[in-house]
Amino acid sequence: MAMTISNNPTRPEPQALASAIEALAARFGNRLITSQAVREQHAHTTTWLPTQPPDAVVMAQETADIQDVVRICSKHSVPVIAFGTGTSLEGQVNAPAGGICIDLRDMNKVLEVHADDLDCVIQPGVTRKALNEHLRDQGVFFPIDPGADASLGGMASTRASGTNAVRYGTMRDNVLALKVVRGDGEIITTGTRAKKSSAGYDLTHLFVGAEGTLGIISELTIKLRGIPDTIAAAACSFETVRGACQATILAIQTGIPVARIELLNAEQVRACNAYSKLTLPETPLLLLEFHGSANDVAEQSKNFKEIAGECGGGDFTWTTRPEDRTKLWQARHDAYWSVKALRPGAGVVATDVCVPISRLADCVTETEEDLKRLNLLSPIVGHVGDGNFHCSLVCDVDDADEMARGEEFMHRLVERAQSMGGTCTGEHGIGQGKQKYLKAELGPEAIDAMRALKQALDPQNIFNPGKIVPAV
Repeated sequence: MAMTISNNPTRPEPQALASAIEALAARFGNRLITSQAVREQHAHTTTWLPTQPPDAVVMAQETADIQDVVRICSKHSVPVIAFGTGTSLEGQVNAPAGGICIDLRDMNKVLEVHADDLDCVIQPGVTRKALNEHLRDQGVFFPIDPGADASLGGMASTRASGTNAVRYGTMRDNVLALKVVRGDGEIITTGTRAKKSSAGYDLTHLFVGAEGTLGIISELTIKLRGIPDTIAAAACSFETVRGACQATILAIQTGIPVARIELLNAEQVRACNAYSKLTLPETPLLLLEFHGSANDVAEQSKNFKEIAGECGGGDFTWTTRPEDRTKLWQARHDAYWSVKALRPGAGVVATDVCVPISRLADCVTETEEDLKRLNLLSPIVGHVGDGNFHCSLVCDVDDADEMARGEEFMHRLVERAQSMGGTCTGEHGIGQGKQKYLKAELGPEAIDAMRALKQALDPQNIFNPGKIVPAV
């Protein structure tokens, strides 16, 4: 009988690891790197978990490279961790059992573009900015924007989302098919370019969000969208966070096709003003974006302004000038760095939860009350159109009391979201940091099903062990 997968990350035997590295060196030459500096660059986390580097890094250039690494590591029972750009936030690229990291950044080719069909085929190392630059002259773009210039393979693996999700969905909604290297080095093809299919199990969405624990993505077929005729950005200040959340709910319920709608609480606005040299009113703020024809965009902006006025919204400005739009959204994307600048030398831990939008105002308001009670600094931003918000908790890692309060806050944040019918993570993923919350959210039966899938697709437990599925 096959051994039951517990997902306990145990290091390979020293001789097995040495044999694997010797075989990899013979195959890849100087594309196998064992220097301490490079290994540490390929393992980091914004949680409080320690950095856990792999034993070696292989720079892959084609699918055959991934296959050969997996075959060698499978032979010697050595862990394999895929690496895109390293922007994941919950320890997904850490190597708690050591092993081999496959760096996919050189697999960065756009293989096919089918502008008429609104799809393209790419390698996993293509980044979202590079892809959209490549597509620009064809009148199409890829809409998922998590903020960081992440790789598309990594975005699929973590089921990434971002500022555009309220209109365009998440990675789950925008991946048509994958090619995945399985545990024996062979390729699984999960789908086709057709926009829908009823053929067999939905393997594509099994691997989207699997964080590299079931196989390694070597190719993606993804959806594209037409570039809008007109794009307008707007900013609207509110007296309270509750008012901003209520305006968001009403906008969604009344069918205004907002492309982006982001909440910044007063603390985050102050941080953005200081870091990005802005002069926004330092009260709760909604940043919005509208896509469509010039008339559509003007109508959407007008309708939202009316809703905002009913919810305590004050100063409302909107612009179609690209430079003004870029300045606003760059400030939003720099939110993490603006928070880090508030207290130089302190650590910043980014975390997220997601709730049904009807509970959003309650969840954010109670979270702010918790921060005051615990005397903690954690500005809040959120993709509030789908109920997702982020806290950037600032803590002195050498202050045991502050760290204890910080851990209490993070735990209460997740429990609050789950009690409101929400989830412990809307887009950051589970990785190492949030495994302990899965059982309460999904139940032990779901965890058992995940373990069964892991065992079926990765019986040796070599793919990114110690992630997602809690150890037993």
